[in-house]
Amino acid sequence: MGLAISKSLKTLLMASKDKPTVTKIHALMILTGIFGHGNSNSKLIQSYSRLGHIECARQVFDKSPQCGVAAWNAMIIAYSRRGAKTEALSLYLRMESEGIRPDSSTYTVVLKACARSSDLRNGEGIWRQAVDHGYGDDVFVGTAALNLYSKCGKMEKAMRVFDKMGRRDLVCCTTMITGLARNGQAREAVAIYRKMRNNGMEGDEVVMLGLIQACTTLGNLKMGLSIHGFMIRRDDITMDVFVQTSLVDMYAKNGRLEIASCVFRTMLYKNVISWGAMISGYAQNGFAGNALQLMVEMQSSGCKPDSASLVSVLLACSQVGFMKFGKSVHGYIVRRLLHFGCVSNTAVIDMYSKCGSLSSARKAFDQTSFRDSISWNAIIASYGTHGAGEEALSLFLQMRKTNMKPDHATFASLLSALSHSGLVEKGQYWFNVMVNEYKIQPSEKHYACMVDLLSRAGKVEEARELIDSMMIEPGIAVWVALLSGCCNHGKLLIGETAAKKVLELNPDDAGIYALVSNFFASAGRWDEVAEVRKIMKKTGMKKVPGCSVMEVKGKLHAFLMEDKSHHEYEEIMRVLEKLDYDMKAIGYVPETEFVLHDQEEEVKENLGIAMKQPSSSPKL
Repeated sequence: MGLAISKSLKTLLMASKDKPTVTKIHALMILTGIFGHGNSNSKLIQSYSRLGHIECARQVFDKSPQCGVAAWNAMIIAYSRRGAKTEALSLYLRMESEGIRPDSSTYTVVLKACARSSDLRNGEGIWRQAVDHGYGDDVFVGTAALNLYSKCGKMEKAMRVFDKMGRRDLVCCTTMITGLARNGQAREAVAIYRKMRNNGMEGDEVVMLGLIQACTTLGNLKMGLSIHGFMIRRDDITMDVFVQTSLVDMYAKNGRLEIASCVFRTMLYKNVISWGAMISGYAQNGFAGNALQLMVEMQSSGCKPDSASLVSVLLACSQVGFMKFGKSVHGYIVRRLLHFGCVSNTAVIDMYSKCGSLSSARKAFDQTSFRDSISWNAIIASYGTHGAGEEALSLFLQMRKTNMKPDHATFASLLSALSHSGLVEKGQYWFNVMVNEYKIQPSEKHYACMVDLLSRAGKVEEARELIDSMMIEPGIAVWVALLSGCCNHGKLLIGETAAKKVLELNPDDAGIYALVSNFFASAGRWDEVAEVRKIMKKTGMKKVPGCSVMEVKGKLHAFLMEDKSHHEYEEIMRVLEKLDYDMKAIGYVPETEFVLHDQEEEVKENLGIAMKQPSSSPKL
């Protein structure tokens, strides 16, 4: 009879949905003498904690005349689910000290608690104890250990645990696949999935999510398409918002925006991450107009953009010089008091700079309460882009006074700024400081800046000597910088070497081929000119016509080379002719080395002028 009553009360406990009901059952258990017998108190602890009353659960635990392993586990689980890792670990240690032997559930729960807080030290200690007590081959405990190592980024240790497991289930394999994908080991994630399939296990949506992330990292579109098709064919796999968003992200990062857009448009529910993935995809692939349009659509749908979406939109604004929209986004961030982290701040500075408003970029920098190295790098680079090398150097010196240690990116921004301003001696001085004082090994970007600095100043021989002294293999940026200097200063011998090195590296930029072609043309090497043209034709490469986009009174205007369709074309040409006359009068020489040599000089000059114009809002 007592056993039947006990079972009935336990059933009632698990069905209870509020505290008063559980309290009444608790009282009845005390009156009938059931409380403390068997695992009745563990069910009571579970019920209180399930309803959010962990204090009551602890009172039950503390007042129980005897607690078996089930009660200890129930209390540890309650703390773990609440995120109270310290209390969960404290109970586990007390449990051992009182001679209560932990079971599989105990180790699994405590390891999960450590994984949630990335507590590797305590987690590894508990895993060793589990192995010592014979739970090393337990699939649940093993999977919890895999999860711990995965969350802490220790995938080598996770792989050792996985390899030693005698039995592997779907959850175990899923943990490994998602962990490897999250930690950038995409190939290993795919290998685990193949082993899993060979053992007759089919993946669920969590596995597919990990594989999609792996394909994104690898840039393996073929496999991504295969996984997508597999999920469509499987009726038992739910294509939820997380899976669909990952698909959007994968296709966008592989440059297949038409498929990404198709998946995005068919989503029944879109969260802020879904919108952000599509906006970022457009912005990262150069489709700024689509990114801006989608942001407007996002807000119209009632979804509030997060910082990631806003950063993508700021990138789009900087690409097309749409400062009015960018300023609006900046204002939105300030008005909503959103977390203005270093990434958002850098994006704002970069946007104003690329839209031609250096003063606004500086104001955004000055208003930043916390300036990290990324913020300093952004403003130094901004001054460099605008040819203000002295100001960039002044900012760099201010940065040093704040005890902020400049990194490789800081020096890359500084050297680029000094290069654009022709400050050769200062560039050489700070390059040596970087190497000798800060012990930063120069990367290709640093060398490219120095070669550009020397080549622009006509010191092509010194630039070549620097290349010969490089500890790393010079890449295409270095050789292009040298070749450009040779073109400008008529250094044919060194230029020929640079041109051949550029061609050996098979560039995918038609502008670089134009530079090589023009160099050979200036030297009268017409056979080489024909060969370069042949390469361009064979690869289907064409010189993209010059295009300028500018903002006038809040609207974007695009101009393609030799395009006469703009409604104010005649007026624009009159202004351009006057600018051309005025600029030549003060000795301006257009840069035409990236324009093919057989175009008319007037077209080349106009394009050169267009390249020199800032992307701010001119008054026509």
